[in-house]
Amino acid sequence: MSAVSRPPNRLLQALPAAEYAQLDPLLETVELTKETIVAEAGAPVQRVYLPHSGVISLMVNLSDGQSVEIATIGRDSIVGASAALHGWPLIADAIVVVPGTASALWAEDFREAVHGSASLRTLVARYEQALAAQTQQSVACNVSHPVEARLSRWLLRASDLCGSQALPLTQEMLAQMIGVRRNAVSIVAHGFQQAGILRYSRGHIEIIDIEGLRKAACECYATVKAHAEQLTETEG
Repeated sequence: MSAVSRPPNRLLQALPAAEYAQLDPLLETVELTKETIVAEAGAPVQRVYLPHSGVISLMVNLSDGQSVEIATIGRDSIVGASAALHGWPLIADAIVVVPGTASALWAEDFREAVHGSASLRTLVARYEQALAAQTQQSVACNVSHPVEARLSRWLLRASDLCGSQALPLTQEMLAQMIGVRRNAVSIVAHGFQQAGILRYSRGHIEIIDIEGLRKAACECYATVKAHAEQLTETEG
């Protein structure tokens, strides 16, 4: 099966044709509905998701009721791989932030597929390493960098995953993603709109000046992107 006929997930695109052909019957295309929890913290993983479009956020819930995002996942990654392979519970909720679609397969089928495919094992290990690197960078970013840089980094990442500069996001959702109060996002977003970088209305944000947003972002955006690209180079 040719790469162009596969779902637009980078891991699936990277599999050799013969091994993808074995995996394909196990995959089901599912809708990713906004605010749906596709995998719950503390619970065994039932299904593994390989997004085609949209954005899934990994959110850690704290004892004081706050939630903190540790990673942003889309068509360049996979949700629930390590937990499914080892029977571990997830440490974070996987919540759909931007709706889209994904290939899903049951955890048991995923384990059997990984054990039977050397290429899939290698790819999953690479993608999990990229996810761990993103998690570490995200935590460091939220501790060290100002709101403007963090918001810019998050919007750029979401735009890359969606392949669009128009994003169905509220300021309240963005505040949760970068761990600040809504009024902090409102102040920054207003400044960006005045500068011609963003245009926003209720529940919708559009990036007008992508280069301007990149200049406002911290180095974390480029670092995560470069690391992911290095680790997830296709093998044909």
